[in-house]
Amino acid sequence: FSALFYGGSNLGWGNLYDFGIVYDTFPGAVAFLNLFGLVFCVFLSLKGVYFPSTRDSGSSGSLFKDFVWGTELYPRVFGLDLKRFVNCRFSMTFWQLAGLSFCYRSYTLHGALDWGLFYAALSQYLYLCKFFLWEMGYMRSIDIIVDRAGFEIQWGCLVWVPAVYTLHSRFSVQHPSGLSFAAASGLFLLSLAGVLLNYLADRQRDVFRAKRGECTVWGRRPTFVEARYSVVDRDTGRTEQRTSLLLASGFWGVARHFQYFFELVAAWSWCLLANPWKNGVLVLFYAAFLTYLLIDRAERDSKKCRLKYGTYYEEYCRLVPYKILPGVY
Repeated sequence: FSALFYGGSNLGWGNLYDFGIVYDTFPGAVAFLNLFGLVFCVFLSLKGVYFPSTRDSGSSGSLFKDFVWGTELYPRVFGLDLKRFVNCRFSMTFWQLAGLSFCYRSYTLHGALDWGLFYAALSQYLYLCKFFLWEMGYMRSIDIIVDRAGFEIQWGCLVWVPAVYTLHSRFSVQHPSGLSFAAASGLFLLSLAGVLLNYLADRQRDVFRAKRGECTVWGRRPTFVEARYSVVDRDTGRTEQRTSLLLASGFWGVARHFQYFFELVAAWSWCLLANPWKNGVLVLFYAAFLTYLLIDRAERDSKKCRLKYGTYYEEYCRLVPYKILPGVY
């Protein structure tokens, strides 16, 4: 999609639009997405009650909760997974292309490359390439397997992600960071370290799961908890016993969600590239929000796992006592 966006612009062969179009049309685009998102969430609420795609659906009895939380976990229309399309295809692609478009518009406005904005856009682009590479891992996240498709998630991905996740970059278009090449390069390298380590942590767990623990982690046999849990088959009503392996080695032996720390390192680096010392604390809003979001997500995940695995999870928590950062949280 990036190649198509570039190719259709004035920088490519199509010359159908200016490469800065995402910045130029941003206010109108977000206004439209806001209205569309509200109508879309009403549609999802009704669909989950009257035309569900799966058994994991139904009303809570509260119209407000149905609208906010959703009435269906995996809504589909003509075979299209609406949740995956909005969460992954739309919001992440918009964020990925927005940084590049903003950087180009900044250059055309000021006649010079803003190193802070350029490196933020480049690092975010690489982070989102990592996201698409690891997309199946995201499909196992709490956003997908627990949260239903309602206002909280779908409006968030349609409106909140484009508006908030690009805020620091969008602000830098009119207010260049003024960072030197050396300072911007240092923050860029820090952000890349966060992106790389975040990927390596997720990859480590994926390999461990795929090999059912028959592998090495950081050169050693892994420590893990074999957790047993029960699942009720919706069709037969029978209870099935299943097992999950909870990794307590490598990155996952440092903290239960140590990958979140690396994601926050990247996020704070991107916001610092907008130079809050010059442009004020507003450019830090995305990183501050993400910090709250990931702390809340780690807490919700702990509650979910404690209910699912019981004493096995208590044993795991004794092996790995911290949620995100050792000695802190």
